[in-house]
Amino acid sequence: MLSEKLGHKLDRPLSSIITRSFLARFSPTTFTVTGLFLNLVAAGSILYGYWKTASLLILVAGFFDMLDGAAARTQKKTSRFGGFIDSVADRYSDMALIIAFIIYYALDKDIFMVSLCAITSIGFVLIPYTRAKAETLISNCNIGLMERAERILLLSAGCYFNLMKPVFWILAILTHLTVFQRIHYTWKEIQKLH
Repeated sequence: MLSEKLGHKLDRPLSSIITRSFLARFSPTTFTVTGLFLNLVAAGSILYGYWKTASLLILVAGFFDMLDGAAARTQKKTSRFGGFIDSVADRYSDMALIIAFIIYYALDKDIFMVSLCAITSIGFVLIPYTRAKAETLISNCNIGLMERAERILLLSAGCYFNLMKPVFWILAILTHLTVFQRIHYTWKEIQKLH
């Protein structure tokens, strides 16, 4: 939803940040790897109960995730492989965070939260999968309520305010709703082709 509305509108301010600072020395892949590393550290912070630290790390990692695309376009280094690596790094980041929560709640013997996190993890995986699969059949499928930006903001807010139970309820419901939105949208678009 946010990604669809914003598109590349943040490229200009982000490009300005990149070109006017030391960040201009780094490649887009460096930003991708930095974002992944920060999310892995955030996952470790979740495991040890440092949730406010995790919240800030998730937000900074999200900033680096925006920087990699803007840097690629600014430096004229966009490539299919770069987009592929970015997507793979995003999946590793997402799953590292969710698995950290699953382990945290498992150690706390909170089976309900373990189950809720597991259901959410399926939604986290299926949202990008349905888009990737749909786009082998139709031109574009970046629709839905719970794209990556929304998921990251919710996780970060949940950590910061210690509200993971309502956040995981929201994520568990809306990630799967987004999957069904994409299924329905793809079905409608395929019908138009016949």
